[in-house]
Amino acid sequence: MESKERQLMELLGLTARSLTHLTASMTSMSFELMRSEDQVTKAAGRRMIDRMATISTGLDEHWRLIGELTGVHVAQEQIETIQEIQLQGPPRLPPN
Repeated sequence: MESKERQLMELLGLTARSLTHLTASMTSMSFELMRSEDQVTKAAGRRMIDRMATISTGLDEHWRLIGELTGVHVAQEQIETIQEIQLQGPPRLPPN
């Protein structure tokens, strides 16, 4: 395989990984919105989760095709997500 092809496949994989992380982050935020007392906010969170599920299905297809190109099959669920952001508390603001 030529160097350019290898670079393009690597770029494709990195792009799909970034989209997977973004989708996971937005889904997490949507679940937080659903915890709101405000019904409009809850409904917005619910709609966003539905949208993220659709995007996730498309990403599964990306990963399938990347697997075919590279010979390395990786399911979207196997992609490392950004858990450490969720585990950290909110940043502390300096006192006024």
